[in-house]
Amino acid sequence: MSALQDQKVIVDDSNDGTVELAGQESEQTKPVSRFTRWYRSPLFNVIIAGLISFTQPGIWNALNNTGAGGQQEPYLVNGSNSLTFGIMVFGCTLFGILANKIGVKTVLIIGTLGYAPYSASLYVNNRYGTEWFVLFGGVTCGIAASALWASEGAIALGYGDVKDRGKFTGIWLGLRELGQLIGASIQLSLNVGSSSRGKVGYTTYLVLIGLQCLGLPLALLVSPPQKVIHSDGRKARDPTKNKTVKGEFAKAWALVKRKQMFLMIPILVGFAWNTTYLGIYMTKYFSVRARTLGSLVSGIAATFANIFWGWFYDLKIFSRPALAKICWAFFVVLMLGTFGWQVANEKFYGDSNPRVTLDWDLPGFGRGFASMVIMRFMNESHYMFVYWIVGAFFDDLETLTLAVSIVRTFESLGSCISFGIGAAQVPPMVNLIIAFSMFAFTIPATSVVVFMVPERPVDIRKIEDGINSDGEVVAGQEEQQQSSPSSIDVKPTAV
Repeated sequence: MSALQDQKVIVDDSNDGTVELAGQESEQTKPVSRFTRWYRSPLFNVIIAGLISFTQPGIWNALNNTGAGGQQEPYLVNGSNSLTFGIMVFGCTLFGILANKIGVKTVLIIGTLGYAPYSASLYVNNRYGTEWFVLFGGVTCGIAASALWASEGAIALGYGDVKDRGKFTGIWLGLRELGQLIGASIQLSLNVGSSSRGKVGYTTYLVLIGLQCLGLPLALLVSPPQKVIHSDGRKARDPTKNKTVKGEFAKAWALVKRKQMFLMIPILVGFAWNTTYLGIYMTKYFSVRARTLGSLVSGIAATFANIFWGWFYDLKIFSRPALAKICWAFFVVLMLGTFGWQVANEKFYGDSNPRVTLDWDLPGFGRGFASMVIMRFMNESHYMFVYWIVGAFFDDLETLTLAVSIVRTFESLGSCISFGIGAAQVPPMVNLIIAFSMFAFTIPATSVVVFMVPERPVDIRKIEDGINSDGEVVAGQEEQQQSSPSSIDVKPTAV
């Protein structure tokens, strides 16, 4: 085979008009080894993003899904979580904008620095009763989570092709649940003998803090988007070129005002309010070992949700619009039924005298345990659905980075309010009814969004550049494109 046959044309669409040939050296692209292609592949980067998510929010989830970070009473931890999400209301969008300016990888690294201090604060509180450190840990966790949530979602959705977005989202969120599975397994092994209510042992935290410290070295392995090599040899342009913070703020605001994003705000704010209630539910009615078992089983349920929906969303037997309608109808029916079941459980347990302590050795345990696991499964399914919807609307990395940060901003707003209510020591039934009502409130607007899902996502950057989804110059832009000395007569995705 000749040298020319080994070369692929790679177009740099950063408006400088250069064309690169894979296989040439100096100013052109150098040949790369099979290892480099794997190391720079979208799949490898999504796996690393998932492993980072495993060490950071995955371990955070492992602690919170035992109920109140493993503490005996939920109120201090709920207050700290409310502080965390309050910071994220502003931080997620800010870091999404900064990711388009200073780079997704840099923001990702920042996102690995604040979770371990929060877990350390829970250890100090558990062992020595120190409370101020828990609030400080909530601040560091809020800053780090703002950066991590804005960057990891952009990698999962933006590095791969449209056809792989369900699978990549499932890998990313599935690996995050690995943190809960491992963390919960450790917790269960250390607390298996505790059949009464209380807090988990402090040695639990030491192992989990060690796992969280792995996040930073993993983040250093991630490739910047312009260095990612796709299966067909394509390389993306550097998304940080010619960007200003002011300009990215304007783009983010314009994106919020787009109908499909604006109508998603209710589901982003209101869907997962039951998370706070479930933390209170676990601490109020379950023994320590039942809580750690709940963390493990709910992690398995969430992992199954990631794997199943990641596979299901990439099926070719349904169109994207039909798939969106089928999934949303399933979510609405199952969530309304589960909420009704949980209201009955809460009424039964709340009115019991003497006070109920659910343990796996006692009759009636399955009733209260199963509803919690189903709600955890549906919460993870919600995450998968929201990110798949965003990926169904938008195609380019810059827009997806901003869209993910906006999604996280409004999710954080909902979590901030819900954890604030949880910290206010309102009765569990009141907290559950609020969560039930908030989910019902999301149904009309989300249904409208579901009916707007297109068959193919839109590349906002190409539209702004006057190029349609097929790579052709649209009407009214031909003269400008032809007169530009940097334009070249090939499609932006040509190889």
